[in-house]
Amino acid sequence: MAETLSGGMQRRLSLAIALIHQPKLLILDEPTTGLDLEARYDLWELIRQLQSQGITILLTTHLLDEAERLCQRIGILKQGRILAEGNMAELRQLIPAQEIVLVQTSQEKQAIARAQELGFPHRYYGSDLAFWLPKSMELHEILTGFNGIPFDSISRQPVRLEHIYLEVMQLD
Repeated sequence: MAETLSGGMQRRLSLAIALIHQPKLLILDEPTTGLDLEARYDLWELIRQLQSQGITILLTTHLLDEAERLCQRIGILKQGRILAEGNMAELRQLIPAQEIVLVQTSQEKQAIARAQELGFPHRYYGSDLAFWLPKSMELHEILTGFNGIPFDSISRQPVRLEHIYLEVMQLD
């Protein structure tokens, strides 16, 4: 009968079965795999409720936004070894940036050279050129620093777990 349920309903059933005995520790291995967005958010809310009831949850996931939103402590593993571990504030200390700026420009080499002059390390996240800002800056301050270099787009974002993950993996 359970095999006739959708993937999302099968996940919910598995979780309900795991909770029957009121465990103090719940191990969830990629619990949102295969779920649609609404079901994923519903499961996140259930996980938060379980945490508030004092249940310790060990969560494994490849979805870094999921780990960032749900976990008080995060471990980054590679081939069974812990490369980094801590809460988000501790993990953010691994990157010397307060903010990350993603840019698109036809003059990447000039932008990178200017960033070096300004003391902004650069990275590529996929094909996205990013600069690490040592402090939060207003958009006009950033654009003034890159005066004369045309940007097709620019976006500011906080240091996220995905940035930390990529940096830690490169260091190993």
